[in-house]
Amino acid sequence: ADESSGYESESAGGERSAAAAPGGTRGRQRRARTAFTSEQVCRLEKTFQRQKYLGASERRKLAAALQLSEIQIKTWFQNRRMKLKRQI
Repeated sequence: ADESSGYESESAGGERSAAAAPGGTRGRQRRARTAFTSEQVCRLEKTFQRQKYLGASERRKLAAALQLSEIQIKTWFQNRRMKLKRQI
């Protein structure tokens, strides 16, 4: 798996079937869904209640503290803001 991009390479998983790629297209595959621990979610939610947007340095610190990538933190906050928007 290519850690920096968040995608698996074709060679990492061997041959891909048409069912594995939506629409039968080949190429880069999505990374498996992240399963956050309850402690990680709790800390993310607490941080989100204080501030809806994180700067780069705050994101870096939170990622290190939770042992997640900065991209995972960024994506979680984007998804959480969209969830809040739908609720309102």
